[in-house]
Amino acid sequence: MSDLSIKIRIADRDYPMRVAPQEEERLRLAGRLLGERIKEFREQYGIQDKQDLLAMIALSTMADGLKVSKEKDGTDAALTERLARLDELLSGVVLG
Repeated sequence: MSDLSIKIRIADRDYPMRVAPQEEERLRLAGRLLGERIKEFREQYGIQDKQDLLAMIALSTMADGLKVSKEKDGTDAALTERLARLDELLSGVVLG
C-alpha cells in the first residue's frame, strides 16, 4: 500500500507528511490534541510565543510520559509478584 500525503497544522503552520494509511487517523488526532493543548497553555499561562508554547507542551508531555512509564513499571512488578505467589500456591495443590 502506498503512503498518503497529508498536512498537519501545528501552531498556525502546515507540516506536510507522508504516512501509511493506517497511521493517518492517529496523526490527525495527535495534531488536534496538540492544538487543544496549545490553546490551554496560552489561556492558562498567558504565553503567546509559539516556540515557548511548544517547548512547554513538549516538557509537560515528556514529564507525563515518564510518570506513566514509572507507574507501569510499578504495576508490572506488582503483577509479577502476584503471579509468582499464585504459582507457589498452585505448585502446592495436589490433583487426585
